[in-house]
Amino acid sequence: MIELKTPAEIEAMRPAGAFVAAVLERLRGEIAVGVNLLDLDRIAHQMIRERGAESCYIDYHPSFGAMPFGKVLCTSVNDAVLHGLPFDYRIQDGDVVSVDFAASVDGWVTDSALTVIAGPTRRPEDIRLIETTERALAAGIAAAQPGGKLGDISAAIGDVCTAAGYSINLDFGGHGVGHTMHGDPHIPNDGRAGRGLKLKPGLVIAIEPWLLESTDELYTDEDGWTLRSADGSRGAHSEHTVAITADGPVILTQRSKG
Repeated sequence: MIELKTPAEIEAMRPAGAFVAAVLERLRGEIAVGVNLLDLDRIAHQMIRERGAESCYIDYHPSFGAMPFGKVLCTSVNDAVLHGLPFDYRIQDGDVVSVDFAASVDGWVTDSALTVIAGPTRRPEDIRLIETTERALAAGIAAAQPGGKLGDISAAIGDVCTAAGYSINLDFGGHGVGHTMHGDPHIPNDGRAGRGLKLKPGLVIAIEPWLLESTDELYTDEDGWTLRSADGSRGAHSEHTVAITADGPVILTQRSKG
């Protein structure tokens, strides 16, 4: 069921958005050569405790997960792009690291993700991949206008990605957000403008373009969660929680840095 929030409820979601943004800002600064993925998860866990928030990931067990997730953060490195289960791995120079984080504050959930390159080695292909997801996210947010259609968002994202020469997987995309992390509607990362659900004020959604460098095919890692590229190419993921208002889209997870 699709839930429309009142203006007061959207305001009530702002603390959750600010918290998720703050965690990702901290993690962006912590991602460095030699840092263990489990340390990143511990930092996020500590911030959850200090804020009195609740994790959306621990014990999360949808149909596509082999077991309850068990961590508070998704960390996807290089050929991993989504649902990366943190494990005992120290980040290497040139690694592409995506972190995806969702949490509940006062009963409201927001969800966001970013991708960075660790260390001084920066492959042009990786920079371009990340920048494309960021541009696609910006285009999707700009298209999230009241009175428009859900397909407008999907088409805006898809246009950016296909123009850059990337193929698009439609199995995983954006989603509704509110009292739970994943709700209706599903928002594919490609589509046709002018089609689908009418965008009404009060709709709150996570918009999340993600790409793989040279494929759109995924497989699930032996850990039962992490989604990796079928050909070993690298991935990138960008995401914000966005409220559609009468005055246009409002980014609830806007970060102050970068």
